[in-house]
Amino acid sequence: MALIHLSGVTKDYQLGETIVPALRGIDVSIHKGEFLSIIGPSGSGKTTLLNIIGCIDTASDGTVIIAGNNVTRLSDSERTSLRLYKIGFIFQTFNLIPVLDVIENIEFPLLLMNRESRDAIRRRAMDLAAAVGLHSHIHHRPAELSGGQRQRVAIARALVTNPDIILADEPTANLDSQTGATILELMKQLNTTEKTTFIFSTHDPEVLQYAQRIIKIKDGKVHDS
Repeated sequence: MALIHLSGVTKDYQLGETIVPALRGIDVSIHKGEFLSIIGPSGSGKTTLLNIIGCIDTASDGTVIIAGNNVTRLSDSERTSLRLYKIGFIFQTFNLIPVLDVIENIEFPLLLMNRESRDAIRRRAMDLAAAVGLHSHIHHRPAELSGGQRQRVAIARALVTNPDIILADEPTANLDSQTGATILELMKQLNTTEKTTFIFSTHDPEVLQYAQRIIKIKDGKVHDS
C-alpha cells in the first residue's frame, strides 16, 4: 500500500473574480522509503503539490491519502495532528527560531508533542545534532551559523519526531553548490538509515542525480513519474 496516494487532485485559487488552476488532476503514488524529487518550472504547481501532501493546504477536488488517512475527510485539528506526528518540513529559508540555540531548535517539535520526558527529548535531539555534524555547535544560535549549518539544524528538526515523510521545498536554493551537495548527501544518508521518505521540489538539474525517482510537473499536471 502506498504511503501517499493522490487521485484526481485539483487545486484552484480565486483571485478576485478569476479562478486560477494550480493543479489539474494529479494522480501520484509514493511508497515508504522513497527519495523522490518533484521537478518543474516556476509556477508549475510543485509547491502547491508539496503543501497538499504536507496538509498545509487542501485540495479543491480529488482524494488525498497520507499514511493511511483520507485527508479530505479530516477536520482542521486532525490535519494539524497529522502534520505534527507524521510529516517533517525542511524550508529553503530554514525557519529556525532565532532566540533558541541549535539543540533547542531541534527538540522544539518533540516539546510540542509533550509525550516524552525532557531527558528523552534532549537525548534524541543530541543524537540528531551529532548525526548532522553539529555536536560542537549545539549552543550556537542561528545567527551564529552558516547557511549550510542552519540547513543541517532544519534537517535534524524535521527528523526529531521520527516522521514517515519529510518534505523539502527547494532545500538547496539558498546554498552554494558544494554546500548543497553536502546537504543532499546527508539527506540521502538519513533516508537510508532512518527509512524516512524524502520528497523534495527543485528546478535545479544537478539535484536530480540524487533522486531515486522524479515526478515532472508542468502547468499543474504530471508529465512523467
